[in-house]
Amino acid sequence: MGQPQLLWAPCASASAPSQGGYLKEVNIEFEAHSISDNDYNGIRKLLQQQAEVQEDSDDDEDDDEVFGFISCLNLTERKDTQCVEQIKELILSRCEKSCEQHVVEQLNKLLNDSTKPVGLILSERFINVPPQIALPMHQQLQKELSEAQRANKPCGKCHYYLLIGKTFTEATKSSSKKKGGRDQQKEELMFANAEEEFFHEKALLKFNYSVQEESDTCLGGRWSFDDVPMKPLRTVMIVPADGIHAIMDKLKDYLSV
Repeated sequence: MGQPQLLWAPCASASAPSQGGYLKEVNIEFEAHSISDNDYNGIRKLLQQQAEVQEDSDDDEDDDEVFGFISCLNLTERKDTQCVEQIKELILSRCEKSCEQHVVEQLNKLLNDSTKPVGLILSERFINVPPQIALPMHQQLQKELSEAQRANKPCGKCHYYLLIGKTFTEATKSSSKKKGGRDQQKEELMFANAEEEFFHEKALLKFNYSVQEESDTCLGGRWSFDDVPMKPLRTVMIVPADGIHAIMDKLKDYLSV
């Protein structure tokens, strides 16, 4: 496909909890390799994020389990494909419902400026996989994006990166929304994938929309922490490519073991 891609599979298995019910700390090593057709089922299951508790499969596929992946798709270069147009329409429609008109116009201009391509970063991992996996994933992605730039490939030409993060806020907090949803950014925003907060800080344009009524994944349903109900959101972020180096430096400080 020509896009930088990375997925992770275990090369060491974790031991089960002890008989006494206490969890044992184990070391897990991960190996990276490019996505292939054989990984289709693993990535599909990962993206579904186990909306319902699934029974263990009889097939012993543990060696090929996909724990996380990251990829980048140049939306501008593939602007005539149906799925890309659907992605853009979805984001714009959510922005229209959540933001003031000037923000909608800015987003529309960014998504449709053929002189400054936008790359969609797709990144996902299983919920209980520690955030430390995100650092080598993003490092490898940036390495491959740099190589794509030197080779004059589409993903190396992106001026902006688009991310859609899973976020949430306390549902019990009252919110006196102003016109255009300007109070959204004033709420305490929590990220399911902690590293995405650094992208949020550097975003040129960002907004949230609710997925309270959706249950497509276990992160889109009902959340609570310490019996405090949480409101699930999606946070759209457009980050300038020239801000990625600063983000990577923060990721190293935050996630280095």
